[in-house]
Order: sequence, then structure tokens, then C-alpha cells
Amino acid sequence: MEKPTLIIMAAGLGSRFGGLKQMEPVGDRGEIIMDYSLYDAWRAGFGAAVFVVKEENESALRDIVEPRVGGRMRTAFAVQSLDDLPEGFAVPAGRVKPWGTAHAVRSCRRLIDGPFAVINADDFYGPTAFQALSGFLTSGAPEDEHAMVGYRLRNTVTEFGSVARGICEEKDGFMTSITERTRVEKRGADAAFTEDGEHWTPLSGDTLVSMNFWGFQRGMMDAIDRRFEAFLRNDMPKSPEKAEYFLPGVADAEMREHGARIRLLPCEETWHGVTYREDLPSVRAALSQLKADGTYPACLWEG
Repeated sequence: MEKPTLIIMAAGLGSRFGGLKQMEPVGDRGEIIMDYSLYDAWRAGFGAAVFVVKEENESALRDIVEPRVGGRMRTAFAVQSLDDLPEGFAVPAGRVKPWGTAHAVRSCRRLIDGPFAVINADDFYGPTAFQALSGFLTSGAPEDEHAMVGYRLRNTVTEFGSVARGICEEKDGFMTSITERTRVEKRGADAAFTEDGEHWTPLSGDTLVSMNFWGFQRGMMDAIDRRFEAFLRNDMPKSPEKAEYFLPGVADAEMREHGARIRLLPCEETWHGVTYREDLPSVRAALSQLKADGTYPACLWEG
């Protein structure tokens, strides 16, 4: 079976971080978080990596990743552009915000011809997560069966502010729903979310959440492309400058309307991510420890 492709969403504005966090060194040899994801993907059997970028960042990112990945995986770049819209639609006046994660994946539609996975550029997922998802994507699962790696909520929050997480419900190993919560904050070993900034709903630290680590058959790309037009017709007019087309929403709609099945792959890895600049010291310390205990070599790309 053909090796799966990894899509890396690297076009985010990084507004909360205050810069291009995707390119911030976190390793003692100058590695960025993407280095660890690429290394884990290569070890797990992925054959190619497609980077979703803003046009103005493409050259800089090429200069970073291509010499490191070398001949280990094929690489390609897809520009996420506001005006990449279906025929008959135009960018609303005043719109500068990207269209969201599902639109980012849609940017790769001409580069994907088989099973593929999706990750964020600025999140560390851990080697066992890549192994589990690669195993699924090469298992010969039916076209209507996909997968998502689910992380324990307690392992995915930061001490320095709120995060967005997709809250998962499952039955018999398959996801039954996923609900995007855009403001989740740590509460000891647990967490809580709010919709209005005043009323908080508690969440158990054991709750499985999405970190946008998905594994899809090729047909999901067609669904993402098809549903984008409905989003532009029905949802975008309600908030022309801010409405976003979220990947979890597409997956949820495909489950409800077309019988798609999404296997939930529980993962006990600890997420490391740079949502805020204050996260940097703890992320650097954690990755240094992973080298010290042998999870990663001293230099990822030597040899």
C-alpha cells in the first residue's frame, strides 16, 4: 500500500504568540516543533509531507524544512489564500482572517491522491501518536472509515491562558460527536470552558479531545471541498469577517449526514505546544528530556 501523506497546517497568524511561532527554535540543536513531527512521521512510515503556508512565508519555511527532511520524505507546499474560493464567491470586504482549518486542508486538494493525516505545525504530538495513525492509514480500512488521535484534556492545556479544543464523545471506539470549545482553561488536573466569558462548565481531565491530528481516506478531501460552498452560503454571511470553516465541523457533519465512521485512537502522550511565548521554557525542557531518555537522538537529522 502507498505510504500516507502528512499535511502540516503552518499558515496560522500566531497572533496570541506574537510572531511566527512555527519557526521558533525549541530544540538544543535549533529544531522547531515541526522537526519532531516530521521525524516521528518519517519513523512511522509516512512517505510525503505537504505544508500549508501563507505565500509570504513559503520561502522561509522551505529553507528550514527541506535540508532537514532531505531524501527521507517527499515535500510539497500549498498556499492558503483568502481568494481560493469556489466560482461565484468573493472575499468579503474587510476580511483578513484565514478561512480556518478545513480551508487549510482544502488548499492541498490537488496534491493528495491517497490516505492522508493532518496536524498543526505548532503542536508536538509524540511518536506513539504517529505510529497509531500510520498503522490505521495503512490497514486497508474502508473508504468511509477515518480516524482521529484523542488526547487526555489534562495533557493538552497550558498554564498561561485559554486554548481551543474539540471535545469528543465516543461509543465502541468510534467518535459519535465532536464539539469545538474555543476557550478552555486549566483547573488543576481538570479544566473548564466558557462561551460568554462569565459562565464556566467543568470538564474532566480524562476527557478525550482533538488536537487536530486526523487520519482520512482520500474521499474526505472531496467532502471538505464540497462542504465549503455550503459554509460560504449559510454560515459566512452571519459573520463575514470572522466566520471559520473548521475541520472538526466537517468530520461531524459527515458522520451525521453520510454515515462516516471515525475511529478514536486514545493517546496518553503529553501535548507540548507554543500557544503563548510563556510556554517556550517548558516546551524546551520537555523536548530536552525526551532526547536525554532516548526517545529522540541528540540530532534528529544526522545520518
